[in-house]
Amino acid sequence: MDAVVVGGGPAGAGLATQLARRGAAVTLLEREAGPVDKVCGEFLSHEAARYLRELGLEPTTLGAVPIHTLRLAHRRVVVEARLPFEAFSLSRRVLDEALLARASSAGVDVRRGCKVVELARLDEGWGARPAVGDSVFARAAFLASGKHDVRGLRRPRGLQSDLVAFKMHWRLTHRQARELNRHVEIVLFDGGYLGLEPIEAGLANLCLVVRRHRLQAYGGSWESLIVSIRAECPHLDARLSEAEACWAKPLALATIPYGHVQLGDDDGLYRLGDQAAVIPSFSGDGVAIALHSAVIAASTFLGGSTADVYQRRLARETRRRVLFATLLSQALVRAPAQWILAAAARGFPRLMSAIATGTRLPTSALARALRESRA
Repeated sequence: MDAVVVGGGPAGAGLATQLARRGAAVTLLEREAGPVDKVCGEFLSHEAARYLRELGLEPTTLGAVPIHTLRLAHRRVVVEARLPFEAFSLSRRVLDEALLARASSAGVDVRRGCKVVELARLDEGWGARPAVGDSVFARAAFLASGKHDVRGLRRPRGLQSDLVAFKMHWRLTHRQARELNRHVEIVLFDGGYLGLEPIEAGLANLCLVVRRHRLQAYGGSWESLIVSIRAECPHLDARLSEAEACWAKPLALATIPYGHVQLGDDDGLYRLGDQAAVIPSFSGDGVAIALHSAVIAASTFLGGSTADVYQRRLARETRRRVLFATLLSQALVRAPAQWILAAAARGFPRLMSAIATGTRLPTSALARALRESRA
């Protein structure tokens, strides 16, 4: 076996597909046995869309909703700005299943329901041991388990790790859906921020992060928190006033290491996606970074270079953007900065477009990766 890939999200499935297409024998181990929703803003930037098309997946064919405008809301202030690039929104349930199907059709041995409990370096390669089933041995290992760490390979805390994330899908009324159509909305509230955007099947995705101490003030309760946010922001209250929550309770995730970037390592393990670089959710570039890491990891491995060379390159190409986004995220959860940003955006709406551009992957890095993948 040439490669074992741990994780079947955008990074893992994208990588496995590219390796298999170029002749490598690949086994992919995915912890979930079937389609699931995941804590994610579900925003696809133009970089993510380009990488998906390289894999043979057209976002609109999958049901992705075009996003043209960014709307910022803080208390009673609401500001709009046109996005300076093509963007879409698509649920991770649909996206991940499409990517896994693409990997399988490329010849990848995709094994579902395989939670890896140990990933270890051996004399002649790597061994991945799932909780159930036989271990997999391969010449190289690629860790793409997203926000879930494998035992013994925990990521550092990151620059901003005091946030708790929640995600809920909503079914809006026709009026609410019409007003949200083609928009992604960022709502600033006391102690955090959230994103709301339409996704396929007429639904809307709400994903928020809140400082831990702020959540504790509400007894750790999602219900109390969302009621408080709606009272603070009339715009969000209007969005959700007649909407129906799709699940009995939201998905939740704690201790996200925003700002973490793997600078390099001599252990020989390829780390991809959120295991390599964790950009704050408001940037909407997490899926793009995952797919980008997949492309350059495949090119590095197939070109005969090392995991350390790959890791250092990915760090060079993402570190500045991740740092900028994390510093901004740290400000966005504090009241003084929220007031300043809302006032600045109201006076200069193009500021929001500039921030959206500044948190994207560098154009030169994208172009180089695409050239290498086609070689």
